[in-house]
Amino acid sequence: MFSVYFPQLFRYFKRALKKITVFFLLLCFGLTAVFPCAAQGAELDLTAESAILVDAHSGKVLYEKDPHKKLYPASMTKLMTMVLAMEALQAQRVKMEDVVTASEHAASFRGSRIFLTAGEQLSFKEMLLGVALASGNDAAVAVAEHVAGSHEAFVELMNQKAAELGMKNTHFVNCNGLHDPEHYTTAADFALLGRYALNFPELLELCSIKHYRIREDTKRPFQYDNKNKLLWFYPGTDGFKTGWTEEAKYCFVGTCLRNNLRLISVVLGVPAPKGHFAETQKLFNYGFSQFAFREFYQKDEVVGEVKVGKGLTEGLKAVPEEKVGITLPRGEEQKVQAEVELLPLVNAPVQKGQVVGHVSIVKDDEVLQRTNLIAAEEVPKGSYWKMVRKVFRGLLAGKSNLDQSMQAEKSVLVDKSILAAMVK
Repeated sequence: MFSVYFPQLFRYFKRALKKITVFFLLLCFGLTAVFPCAAQGAELDLTAESAILVDAHSGKVLYEKDPHKKLYPASMTKLMTMVLAMEALQAQRVKMEDVVTASEHAASFRGSRIFLTAGEQLSFKEMLLGVALASGNDAAVAVAEHVAGSHEAFVELMNQKAAELGMKNTHFVNCNGLHDPEHYTTAADFALLGRYALNFPELLELCSIKHYRIREDTKRPFQYDNKNKLLWFYPGTDGFKTGWTEEAKYCFVGTCLRNNLRLISVVLGVPAPKGHFAETQKLFNYGFSQFAFREFYQKDEVVGEVKVGKGLTEGLKAVPEEKVGITLPRGEEQKVQAEVELLPLVNAPVQKGQVVGHVSIVKDDEVLQRTNLIAAEEVPKGSYWKMVRKVFRGLLAGKSNLDQSMQAEKSVLVDKSILAAMVK
């Protein structure tokens, strides 16, 4: 009997084992295919103590290695200095043409510098370029003092902005990154700062300049040379800031744009000279080879129109409140589509920026991302007499259309009578 049932028992056991194996394979690998997660540090063999790669559009983490480890940022700090300078320019508290006089305090800083002397005057733009390109410690303090009145007041603004951006593990002591045990950050925090910095196109323009000369009509001419060497040999790179101190080692917060995909990278604590560029290049290569960005609509691109009731106008244009697109594993970006939904009617008054619909990015009936559509212009409520005139114009238009229709019918009847006479 055993010899009769053994083959059947064996086949049953074999099938069961196969099903169990398949189940565990799906459990281990299938879920990662449906819900891809960030790559881990060992996969790229980075020497950085901490690193992160982020999709600039969504903030999604594409790669990370100890991203929340507190480390020293060195001159990467100056990205925050430049961001606050851009905010001051945007608010018109300062201008690029402002004359900035270097204080004794600013001129006293050593290390990386543009060799300011006390009382020397440069434009705000020249000082800012001295920060962005030459990584001038003295220039950074001159910028800080011009924006906030004092270095100390500016550092307070730096920490306020860090808190506002959600940089929970960051604390600044100065505006240039010279070493202090209480001056620290994380790769994850600086990725947040990098995303925010992209709100200022002029900052990217400054950061992407390779050389700039000052004092050309003096006995002390000086050339700023950008310390971000990826500008020369990694196409698409246009920001942000390098750093080095003995305690911080080499570090870099960078950004690169290729085929509509913008990446932000941060590396901290890289031991070897120029290693921060090699590590960043590894991160960018990984990001651009593994992911792609599918764009559907630009910010402020007209997507459709919404009817307006009781307003001065009968309709308004609907635009996205931000660029509509999504970053996905390469190949998956072609499997998504955009679906637009607009309100059928909105009554005046309508404020500019008021939500009037949304656009969803969908894959297999699953909504992956949703962006608000907003009113591109304000529509005031129509006055009583304007509403009467609008109705009257509508009636006249209706009568005109009716007259045109009757005239067309008469024309057809005449044509038919002429045709009948010709036939006779």
